[in-house]
Amino acid sequence: MNKIRVFIADDHAIMRDGLKLIISQDDRYELAGEAGDGLSALEGIEKLKPEIAILDISMPVMTGLDVARQLKKYNTGIKIILLSRHDNEAYVNQALQNNINGYVLKDYAGIELMRAMSDVMMGDIYLSPKLINKLACRMNILNSNALHNIDNEELVISNREKQVLKLICESKTNKSIALNLRISEQTVKAHRKNIMKKLGIHNVTDLLKYAIKIGLIEV
Repeated sequence: MNKIRVFIADDHAIMRDGLKLIISQDDRYELAGEAGDGLSALEGIEKLKPEIAILDISMPVMTGLDVARQLKKYNTGIKIILLSRHDNEAYVNQALQNNINGYVLKDYAGIELMRAMSDVMMGDIYLSPKLINKLACRMNILNSNALHNIDNEELVISNREKQVLKLICESKTNKSIALNLRISEQTVKAHRKNIMKKLGIHNVTDLLKYAIKIGLIEV
């Protein structure tokens, strides 16, 4: 069986060495290449065409997010995992809006990276659990403007929409949700659109807040 080829990019050599060690411990993966800045990463990935690219979000010349944007324009099949020390909503929202497949906090890369690679190769989205917990536990989680104006929250969305919402908050892709609920991807997209329209919510982090507020998921 062919191994899954992984390209890594980080401007710190010691971090790249750590990533290479993690990858070497699983026979399913092999290192395709590495780079120490964003532009070199973009050029290397375009040349070597790995299945997975692991990118530091903060690199010189081009950021990991900028590299990811360029790659997704021409190679929608590549799985991109961002490594970051940033755990605030702005960074996560930017990543999700640009179809990033995984977002791993650097402090937990040693224990989460293999799970992240496995999940993204199966078509799921991976977010560090610590990141989800922090978003959920913010002091203003139940006071978000997007949620504050909703009347009778529990009654706003249907049972099927709650099922879809729960899976969205578990970082499942439309394809995974469709398979899980035995519905089409188009139906999943329609449910997602209706949920956001009904709740006046426009991003995944606020959907997560709403799901926690009504007890749909636990943290």
